[in-house]
Amino acid sequence: MKPYRIPVPQVGFCPPLYVCRYTDKPFVLDGRLDKDFWADAEFTDFFADIEGDIRPAPRFRTRAKLLWDDRNLYIGAQLSGTEIWASITERDAVIFRDNDFEIFLDPDSDSQQYYELEMNALNTVWDLFLTKAYRDGGLPLDGFDFRGLRTAVFLDGALNDPAAENRLWSVEVVIPFLSIGECARKKRIPADGEYYRMNFSRVQWKVDVADGGYRKRLDQDTGLPLPEDNWVWASTGVVDIHYPELWAFVFFAGKEGGRSGQAYGIPEEERIKWELRKLYYAQHAYYDETGVFCKDLEQLTEVLRRISPIEENAQVRPLPYRLEAAPHSFEISCPCADGSRTLVIFQDGKTVSV
Repeated sequence: MKPYRIPVPQVGFCPPLYVCRYTDKPFVLDGRLDKDFWADAEFTDFFADIEGDIRPAPRFRTRAKLLWDDRNLYIGAQLSGTEIWASITERDAVIFRDNDFEIFLDPDSDSQQYYELEMNALNTVWDLFLTKAYRDGGLPLDGFDFRGLRTAVFLDGALNDPAAENRLWSVEVVIPFLSIGECARKKRIPADGEYYRMNFSRVQWKVDVADGGYRKRLDQDTGLPLPEDNWVWASTGVVDIHYPELWAFVFFAGKEGGRSGQAYGIPEEERIKWELRKLYYAQHAYYDETGVFCKDLEQLTEVLRRISPIEENAQVRPLPYRLEAAPHSFEISCPCADGSRTLVIFQDGKTVSV
């Protein structure tokens, strides 16, 4: 049988959590993270392979920081490594054909209508809007631009020069909240304790040094470049960054430090969404096998146990689910823990609270 269109991830539901601190410090855009503006921001964990621990650790280290104020979201990243190169200079070209740094941002955690930005060491950017994930038939809107976007790159080394003492390149990105507010909760900037779903990615190609520069390493059988490495903040368990349900939780801490010192954690609502998401994976596998969606919840859970590559994802919690399915559509719902709302997932992956 052909591979499933939407495979179950080979990681469980354990997205990173990050507390994004409020700042009122003056900001000078230069691509550097070794300045006072970033002193109060913690680094993320070092990035891992997109598939998780089943793959070797990245050969170069990558980590990022975030801050915010009343107007902007600030993102900084350090990309260590001796290979600093770039060639693309046209805005909105396919930047990941170079080594790059990428940002993914879903302000309301519905796994649809999210933003992507890619940039290379030449500070060339590609910003786009995704109507939904590609697996769900989503389309990239290349004509989208972050209004007021500002970016900068700093090189600790030299561009396109293998003989230089290359250590790292770093980036700073300033995204105005006005440019992403249409997809945010209540169409406004975040409030203390609210969260976005986000991920960062680093594409790194295997290269050889030739004629004083870098060349992508070729597969001896095909003559084509070897596949790129994908190193990410939040592993998705598949070679596909467009699994927003597994992106990190970025909580916004307010001017007084955030939520009066309370700890941040994954909301129970999001954990129930994950249970619905596992049934979504099973539904699409069943559709691939039969040409229709399944109408029986017990049968669907059996499919999940059969197709899941890891035990953690093979079971669903015993919750009061409701399944409605037609041959080419479905919705699965479950009440929240306090019964005040119902969470629903649809065949195109969208999750809503009603």
